[in-house]
Amino acid sequence: MNHEQAHRQLASTDPRLAALIARSLRYNIKPAWSIRPFDALAESIAYQQLSGKAAATIFGRVRALYPKRKWLDPDQILATPDETFRSAGLSRAKTAALKDLAAKTIDGTVPSGRVLIRMSDNEIIARLTTVRGIGRWTVEMLLLFDLGRPDVWPVDDYGVRKGFAKTFGKRKLPTPKQLSKFGERWRPYRSVAAWYFWRALDVPKKLQS
Repeated sequence: MNHEQAHRQLASTDPRLAALIARSLRYNIKPAWSIRPFDALAESIAYQQLSGKAAATIFGRVRALYPKRKWLDPDQILATPDETFRSAGLSRAKTAALKDLAAKTIDGTVPSGRVLIRMSDNEIIARLTTVRGIGRWTVEMLLLFDLGRPDVWPVDDYGVRKGFAKTFGKRKLPTPKQLSKFGERWRPYRSVAAWYFWRALDVPKKLQS
């Protein structure tokens, strides 16, 4: 993706968005050359509904269960008793999700990184959301941040909706359906637009007026 072209196109659609882009931390995500889907999704499961610090502590304990391994191994995850994961801080639901992820990695439902990189966004969403505890938003974050896909539009994300409302002076948050329709003007760079709406929450309102 040509970042300069993306910025020019988005800025040309509205002066308020142009001002936000000019004042924000620059979008700089690049496509991944390699990724380990199992490890990325396992970490996402651990982080769900927790603060970053708490989730990092718990995921660190899970990783510490296998001290000689750089990466998590699906077979070892399945062989580990649920009680061990519970002792590390994972909830029952997250333990079940982690084991389902391991099983679906072994049977090929969750593809290897090499295969994943060649798949389309919609193919990846369809495949990975079959895993217990993995919803569309989780996969969209993987597409946007881990794979660096340029046209991901997470319309259910609260931060994107709130940043959109703040940027355009809306009193109410847009519905996902409204945001989906509005986002058509930012194709094929909707990931970049999402990035700046997240940034909008960090920029004082007076700087956007």
